[in-house]
Amino acid sequence: MRIGLSLSRCVRDIVTKKVNYDDVLIIIARTDFDPLDDKQWGSIWKGYGGGGHINNIWSTPEWVNFTQADEGAVRAVCIALQTDGKLHQPRQFGGNPLRLPYYWLETMAPDEDTESNPTIKKAWDQYKIVAGLSNNKQQFNDEF
Repeated sequence: MRIGLSLSRCVRDIVTKKVNYDDVLIIIARTDFDPLDDKQWGSIWKGYGGGGHINNIWSTPEWVNFTQADEGAVRAVCIALQTDGKLHQPRQFGGNPLRLPYYWLETMAPDEDTESNPTIKKAWDQYKIVAGLSNNKQQFNDEF
């Protein structure tokens, strides 16, 4: 499973098939928009496509190589992320996450007894919290 830290870069990777949608646990985005709202979507599409106000020191036009014909597929991924509970936007709750040079975190379920290693147990418990918040339908087996 992957945790994404950039809407534009993660969606780009999903649309171009670099990353499988089903491998995404959650994307923690720096955005604050509703992909179902046409006006908000238009601003995001234009900005990440290189023609809007998003292009500044904090964001870049990550979708500049997508054409107008790709817009439906890009928007569909954004809508699916929101509908499936895989899109978390901290700015909607007063947060202000920073843009990082990396944007995918790989997560792996532990293959050893988590009770015997407190560090692994703590990490696994925190992972399950994030997974639960993401509304991901993955089942957890606590008997590792």
